[in-house]
Amino acid sequence: MNQRQQDILNTLKQTDRPISASALAGRFDVSRQIIVSDVALLRAAGEEIVATSRGYLPGGQTAAFPWTGTLVCRHSADQLKDELYAIVDLGGTVIDVSIDHPIYGELSGRLDLSSRFDVDEFLSRVSQEGALPISSLTSGLHLHRIGCKDRDVFERIRARLVELDIAR
Repeated sequence: MNQRQQDILNTLKQTDRPISASALAGRFDVSRQIIVSDVALLRAAGEEIVATSRGYLPGGQTAAFPWTGTLVCRHSADQLKDELYAIVDLGGTVIDVSIDHPIYGELSGRLDLSSRFDVDEFLSRVSQEGALPISSLTSGLHLHRIGCKDRDVFERIRARLVELDIAR
């Protein structure tokens, strides 16, 4: 492990918020791709680093939620914003999204979206990259793991998504 990689690891261990590869690149005066490569090498060396849609976290670090539940959802691409806003507006955090791919099995992506700001930032990156949501691989069918303060909040989120014809 070189000094920059050690410094990246130390930086990640001192934060409670995700740090993007771009932010790390600026901090260490290297390209984003070098940071991505350094993180890959750190992972290969056994360091636990989680990649989220908002950046890197040290392994095992997640927001603690008194209640976590999973929702099965299906919607079109133009309902994505409505889905995510409904979850965060009612007090939930979209921890991740996963699909059951017919060839690769379960595929998932870490999101950690807990506010409209987070959702808007995520949707902006999707748009800027010309990316498609992972659910586009399964005709819109996907699962969300939702973190919230209690089961009542989770049930309100479920009811709202059913009302929007998104959750099943």
